[in-house]
Amino acid sequence: MAGGGKQMSGPRTSVWLARKPASAPRRGDDQGNLDRDRIVAATIRLLDAEGLEKFSMRRLATELGVTAMSVYWYVDNKDDLLEYVLDEIAGEMGLPDLSDESADWRDQLRVLAEAYRMTLAAHPWAPRLLGRYLNLGPRSMAFSNATIAVMARSGIPQDRITGALAAVFQFVYGFCTIEGLYKERCRAAGVSEDEYFRDVMNVVSASPEWTENYREAAEVTENWGKQGGVAEMRHRDFEYALDVVIAGIEVMRDRPS
Repeated sequence: MAGGGKQMSGPRTSVWLARKPASAPRRGDDQGNLDRDRIVAATIRLLDAEGLEKFSMRRLATELGVTAMSVYWYVDNKDDLLEYVLDEIAGEMGLPDLSDESADWRDQLRVLAEAYRMTLAAHPWAPRLLGRYLNLGPRSMAFSNATIAVMARSGIPQDRITGALAAVFQFVYGFCTIEGLYKERCRAAGVSEDEYFRDVMNVVSASPEWTENYREAAEVTENWGKQGGVAEMRHRDFEYALDVVIAGIEVMRDRPS
């Protein structure tokens, strides 16, 4: 049986290291239809719709139509649940065929980076949780293992693989964190991303100090605004930045020690 919501004392470990089995359905809970998978799925829906700040175990129980104690039969506490949730969304990231020896490592790395970005963009709350937990679940580990295998095929020395991966995926993480914050700002203002961008640009362009004092920034921003909607511009910037990172990996791989 789960621990009734009691938080662990002292530094907490990962739920995956604790090797906790899934609890059997409890008789009387929603006609026996409640289980960990359903709880995780409902949590993801709530987080996507309302964000991390508004999420609570009580709110989750209401969404499921059960009592909070019923939820705690299947997960010990909120931390454990959020770890399960992170691993669940990691399963959304498609993996390249690692058995294809003819595949270009650059293409496979792009597949992984873009999959990571799409998942973080779909779940803006995820970046805030990724640094909080160890992410040792089976889906997360499958993704991590794929990134290492692909990077190893690049020819990077083994003791430099983690550094090269950091360049790629910390870039993606930072890119998506900024993207998520921008989307939150737009939602709070009650406008679309394109509307918010236009409003900001209208205010900026009306200020002579902006053009006089920050000429280079003004020119780049004005040109950026002429190249399509925010989502389109963001996608173009992401692809180019990713190409820059991959090119940098190639340069460092070929540079003498």
